[in-house]
Amino acid sequence: MKNKLIVFFLCAIGLLALPLLMQASGLGAGWVRILTLSMLYVLLALGLNIVVGYAGLLDLGFVAFYAVGAYMYALLASPHLFENFPWIAAMFPNGMHTPIWLVIPLAAALAALAGVLLGTPVLKLRGDYLAIVTLGFGEIIRVFMNNLEHPVNITNGPRGLDRIDPMTLGPQGDPWINFGQKFEIWGFTIPSVTMYYYLFLTLVVFSVIICHRLETSRIGRAWMAIREDEIAAKAMGINTRNMKLLAFGMGATFGGVSGSMFAAFQGFVSPESFSLMESVMIVAMIVLGGLGHLPGVILGAVLLSALPEVLRYVAGPLQQMTDGRLDASILRQLLIATAMISIMLLRPRGLWPSPEHGKAAPAATR
Repeated sequence: MKNKLIVFFLCAIGLLALPLLMQASGLGAGWVRILTLSMLYVLLALGLNIVVGYAGLLDLGFVAFYAVGAYMYALLASPHLFENFPWIAAMFPNGMHTPIWLVIPLAAALAALAGVLLGTPVLKLRGDYLAIVTLGFGEIIRVFMNNLEHPVNITNGPRGLDRIDPMTLGPQGDPWINFGQKFEIWGFTIPSVTMYYYLFLTLVVFSVIICHRLETSRIGRAWMAIREDEIAAKAMGINTRNMKLLAFGMGATFGGVSGSMFAAFQGFVSPESFSLMESVMIVAMIVLGGLGHLPGVILGAVLLSALPEVLRYVAGPLQQMTDGRLDASILRQLLIATAMISIMLLRPRGLWPSPEHGKAAPAATR
């Protein structure tokens, strides 16, 4: 335990100092932004890991909860509703400017409701059938966001929502911290992107603690029993229906909170940000890292979210070598796919799989 505490302490210092070291070394805000988005994808991967890694329910529509959280915050923190609905403008003459302590519970509750609505009709489906239905649910949400412009303009259609307020911490009129502005402390300037990094890192730490407690709880053991053999779990008295709904709802809360953070960080949301490819990438993160294992899930999310940006510096020279005949973006996707295939062939259980428990040790050979 003492060694673990030392490791945790060193990791905490490293994570806190990493963006500051990048800033001091002259790498620029671009690399800090990549690091910040990696924290956001870690949140998404932790949420999907509850559904896929713990409960064994293949969900290909997880990006729908991401979209729900993003559009919820965008509508509450942008002037869109006030410009299209005069009665809302009359109710809030100074604007909503929703604070962070209200955003997180609202996003989590709304996404959890969407998760339960998705989980209710698919309780008896398994495997490929469940994947197809959840994939359809994710596409339905994206199409809804794309078309809720007529006859009443709610989402502004494919043009998306802009002028979204940044996250704030403190009183509405005079917040202590505005994550959209640089922060001065002891004569040292912390840029806005670094402030968002610390915000996302805090959420990741709380999420990891919640996921670890869930994994070691009776609920987590019930999920894993359903994942291994649903019939046996039902025979042992586990209410598989409620456990599945709880898995969908709990996983969706992480997606909703991540979506609200994404909207505040980007300042703009549109349906193109929540395509099927995003869901596939999140599934690939947890499979690549190691299903059901928190360190593996975090590793897979960081690698797959940062790898496309790092490969920009590789795709450019390769494009020059071919005299520009290969598009850099296509070449970058080819490199990502090649790396994923290579890793999965060499490590089929993931880069950092969970240790196997409960199996008998192999008999000693004589």
